[in-house]
Amino acid sequence: MNFEPVIGLEVHVQLKTKSKLFCPCPATFGEEGNRNTCPVCLGWPGSLPVVNEEALRLAIRAGLALQCQVAERLKFDRKNYFYPDLPKAYQISQYDMPVNGRGYVDVETKIANGTGSLSESGATTSEQFVTRRIGITRAHLEEDAGKLIHEGIADGSLVDYNRGGVPLLEIVSEPDIRSPQEAYDYLKALKTILQYAEVSDCDMEKGSLRCDANVSVRPVGQEKFGTKVEIKNLNSFKMVERAIQYEIERQTRALEDGESIVQETRLWDDPKGMTYSMRSKEDAHDYRYFPDPDLVPFTLARETVEAIRKTLPELPLDRAKRFMADYGLPEYDAYTLVEDKRISEYFEDVVKAGVAAKTSSNWILTELLAVLNTKNLAIESSPVPPESFARLLRLIEDGTLSGKMAKDVLGMMFDTGKDAETIVKEKGLVQVSDTSLIEKAVEKAIAANPRAVEEFKAGKQKALGAIVGFVMKETQGKANPQLTNEILRRKLG
Repeated sequence: MNFEPVIGLEVHVQLKTKSKLFCPCPATFGEEGNRNTCPVCLGWPGSLPVVNEEALRLAIRAGLALQCQVAERLKFDRKNYFYPDLPKAYQISQYDMPVNGRGYVDVETKIANGTGSLSESGATTSEQFVTRRIGITRAHLEEDAGKLIHEGIADGSLVDYNRGGVPLLEIVSEPDIRSPQEAYDYLKALKTILQYAEVSDCDMEKGSLRCDANVSVRPVGQEKFGTKVEIKNLNSFKMVERAIQYEIERQTRALEDGESIVQETRLWDDPKGMTYSMRSKEDAHDYRYFPDPDLVPFTLARETVEAIRKTLPELPLDRAKRFMADYGLPEYDAYTLVEDKRISEYFEDVVKAGVAAKTSSNWILTELLAVLNTKNLAIESSPVPPESFARLLRLIEDGTLSGKMAKDVLGMMFDTGKDAETIVKEKGLVQVSDTSLIEKAVEKAIAANPRAVEEFKAGKQKALGAIVGFVMKETQGKANPQLTNEILRRKLG
């Protein structure tokens, strides 16, 4: 019997506010333990919560970016459970009247077309994109819990309540995801949208974006869902993908062996590459939700929602489509550029500085990002601003530099902070395009590589590389590659 997975994700996103959801304590990361606390977030008797207006505004903004139906009337509820990092023994959340109702995320998922060739940018052109619409059930506000610290503690654990009360938006997807790859792509799309909307930095290392996955399997063709298992402790997109894949395989094996799946919460052990049971899975009634008596229900004015809608920026998919329409970029380039808002802005700045769109895209997605990755720099920390990068690319377009020379110059720009023109002048790195000089080097290369010449004439195109390499060595890498190839092919008949 063949089985198919049914996957839904619950994503907790920390909203980018200065203070917590119901008190004025700072919502900052990395402070000394229990420094950012007060009677409200510590749950002292008699303390009263007050809704953070900026958190509500950001939640609405996120909902609009995710195509959600923003509620006209909403309320906060108490979600009751006892745990050491929850000082009140309940969490203020939203149950049946969330700020955001149904919405969706359109996800561009890569598929193979079987050509296997390489594009100019180095991308495999066998990658094509299909759009999958993943539904969102709700996106509601709630406060975060504290943090338990086990490491280095001989007896028991410590609790840091700095994080307790920080505003979270919990985004619950419909069970529309059908593979680990789709889960990965959905998370990546969701993160990008939220960063474009500027509601969160989505920094997983700081816990600003956390994910739980609900996974079940069922026989192919069956409409009824199987028994779901929730996987917690997923701290990276790759971890989500691996954990879901493992859980699909585990549940499939169990059903094939005639075993039953137990509804439970499991944890992911990344070093071992497996999930293990944590506790039986709770249902909504186990939390005994009831309206928070300290926070009365209230109505959202439609004028307020529409005013927030008008502040939304261009979102990733819209930007990708514009890049394809306005700049003639292929799908791969457009979708890859918009995965990071800052990279897409860098690209547009380079194009506005007078460089062809495809040239800009190729060099940003390959050479620039490679150097940034090597030096562990984000693009906003690059010592090469868009205007300087554009001037480098124009030196290639006007024939001053070859591609190889330009790569070397880019590295020197990063190391020295100097612009391309200064480095070219100091190092004497002007490309040789003098036909007579290149012809002399070509003739010398032909004479020095008789075997390669014979192989090329016998039909082995790769043999030309050895001769070109000799020319480059003779000219210290300055010979114009296009002219070199033209002269070589003419002389070799």
